[in-house]
Amino acid sequence: SPALLLDALGEVWHLRMQMYNSPYQRVTDCVRAVWRNEGAGAFYRSYTTQLTMNIPFQAIHFMTYEFLQEQLNPHRQYNPGSHVVSGACAGAVAAAATTPLDVCKTLLNTQESLALSSNISGHITGMANAFRTVYQVGGVTAYFRGVQARVIYQMPSTAIAWSVYEFFKYILTKRQEERRAGK
Repeated sequence: SPALLLDALGEVWHLRMQMYNSPYQRVTDCVRAVWRNEGAGAFYRSYTTQLTMNIPFQAIHFMTYEFLQEQLNPHRQYNPGSHVVSGACAGAVAAAATTPLDVCKTLLNTQESLALSSNISGHITGMANAFRTVYQVGGVTAYFRGVQARVIYQMPSTAIAWSVYEFFKYILTKRQEERRAGK
């Protein structure tokens, strides 16, 4: 989808700008340097990785939300509290479960020097190579670096998204029912 492609493009310069001791002062400097040194392919490096990460994230996210709604709101009434809690928890579970994929995606996009020094080719390509490199550098715990930040970021985001979605679903459904009753 176009949104995933834009995510993949933005991911390269976004992560490199955030890196510790990043040599880039502006986004344009980063884009030019990546284009010159690594070519256009560098901007698309994470597209398949983005898909690999987003599909499991969304699957876990939706299944968790639906499960929690069954527990907290079995009659499926409009209940903002249950939507916020279910949304936040669903985002937290999905974020935690997909953190290893995010760690590998970040490694692929940043080509972090510590990891590169442990890699024979000096360049990390593909998820399998990224998974091996993360394990070689930090063991199993390295797959969950940043899990707290991901969970804390996703919880309010998914809580707001679900509550807004459920609000508009409620308003539109109510309006449709009123129209039917008025006819």
